[in-house]
Amino acid sequence: MFRNWRIGSVNGALLAAYFIPVWTLVAFSIIVAPVHGLYERPSVAVALYLSDHLQMAGMDTVRAAWLLALGRLTVVAFFVIYLALLCIPRTRKSGGSDEALGIALAIGSLLSFASMVMASKVGEMAALRLHATELLLLLGAAIVLVIEKPVAPPKTVEAGAPPNLQPASLQPLALEQAELLHNR
Repeated sequence: MFRNWRIGSVNGALLAAYFIPVWTLVAFSIIVAPVHGLYERPSVAVALYLSDHLQMAGMDTVRAAWLLALGRLTVVAFFVIYLALLCIPRTRKSGGSDEALGIALAIGSLLSFASMVMASKVGEMAALRLHATELLLLLGAAIVLVIEKPVAPPKTVEAGAPPNLQPASLQPLALEQAELLHNR
């Protein structure tokens, strides 16, 4: 059953198994209570950076929190699309689901990198380790995705008919035939 799975497919499925529930819970906690959800551990570095360095007011902080939740839900949506495409064997073998995984990896890496930089600026070590770990997971999957090529379809060789049985349109022209001394 698992003979036609590629390493990139398994790696992407494991990443989706982590990021879908975790980032969905974080995003919904931000949606339900924006300020309280923003000051929880996965987003506290972003909250401190917005309040300390950018000096955002209350409503601007809420808008930034919703934007962060929207970004996380976008990554979750692309991971769900990837898993749905991964269930189709033909798509999995040809690598057709790699685009959805690539978009999820790109947006997720961008969010994790920005959060990691913000965590280092505000001195939040636990958030820095969390976002660095997520970034390394995403970058590792991106490297596997870039290096691993989809399986090439098998080439079929068609047996050609002898030249005298081919239609006239496929036979070589008289000008293309070689002129030898005994052929004049």
